[in-house]
Amino acid sequence: MRGAEHAVWERDVPVRYLLVQEDADGEERYWGRCAGVEGLFADKVPPPREVLTLRGCTPEGTLRHALSPDGTGTRLLGDVCVEVWDEEHPLQWWTLVDTVVMAHRPNRSDPALVDVVVGAGVEEEHAWEHTRPARPVFKVFAGTTTSATPAGECLDVEGLFVSRYGRRPVPMHLVGCEPAEPLRTVLARRRKWDRDWVGLWALDRHGRVMYRHQVYLRIEKARPSVLGADLLDITLTDGGEQRPLVARPVWETWYRGAPTVRNQWAPYSTEARAEWLELTATGMREQRPDRSGGVHHLDGGFVTDEPGLHCAMAEALVGPGGYLGREWNALRDCLSGGFGIAAPFTLIWHDSHIARQAFADDVSEEGLTYFEDIVRLLERRGATVELR
Repeated sequence: MRGAEHAVWERDVPVRYLLVQEDADGEERYWGRCAGVEGLFADKVPPPREVLTLRGCTPEGTLRHALSPDGTGTRLLGDVCVEVWDEEHPLQWWTLVDTVVMAHRPNRSDPALVDVVVGAGVEEEHAWEHTRPARPVFKVFAGTTTSATPAGECLDVEGLFVSRYGRRPVPMHLVGCEPAEPLRTVLARRRKWDRDWVGLWALDRHGRVMYRHQVYLRIEKARPSVLGADLLDITLTDGGEQRPLVARPVWETWYRGAPTVRNQWAPYSTEARAEWLELTATGMREQRPDRSGGVHHLDGGFVTDEPGLHCAMAEALVGPGGYLGREWNALRDCLSGGFGIAAPFTLIWHDSHIARQAFADDVSEEGLTYFEDIVRLLERRGATVELR
């Protein structure tokens, strides 16, 4: 279904959001349209701090560095992902937010292993039943799920399998909503809810879909809209995962139209640049056929962080607003074809010294900075990279 089909109505305010439900077969069904939404942007409340013990660990990467006996390593690990595996697959996972190493000592049963006491906030992706596998393996990764690096394995993580309150739902208000037949059917019920989630599609001023957000269609109340009695203002009990507040000005830029010039992302913070990349991912379906050959120029003047590097890389290879991954793994996949570019080609990286300096302290186990690793990835995929 094309968003533009329902993006125009004869009212004083524009349509900015569509409600669309997708079934198991991928069929999209139009549920309604709205003039505005409140409750989509909100910063996350950090989880309460807890103390956990990683028992019987074989540390590597940043965790091993944090335990260095000479005290040169930082105890601040940032976000850490813990996955619980059976003999073959990951079964459950948690994010330890803003993890700090508090103490460590040799494991009592096997002094070759180490017990690590950490402080962190614990976030659960889902409300797990906390069932331990018969022979669990605890794998630890430093960083977020999109750019995590291995940090070791442990025999157990004490304090992980406990009951916690999940994410508190944040209501969402749909303002000036014109419901279609499926939504009118739900509104007519005594219990105004549907068993499934519904897509909330954000549109730009041309009717192009900017972003697809999932909301739980459980209606708390509906009343005649402040924008006119023939419309409704609808409050949902759960608006899904909110975007951070820094995303709001980024969305306003994209609302005026998909980017057509380079470096519109440059004035934003690192977190806001990451939100810019989120919006480029929505346009993946609109990528042009792969092109190979030719010379592409990367403007490195604003490549001061990881999101900025990927914004500039996508602009150089597939154009402003284009998608070419949000981190190393995604870029590798995109360079395999199907995203508008294919090797061989030449990339001239202007002002490369800015990225080289920005990533100088971000060194991998192989001794490469993130900047150097990206250059190596491009070359291994068949590109010629000229650093200027």
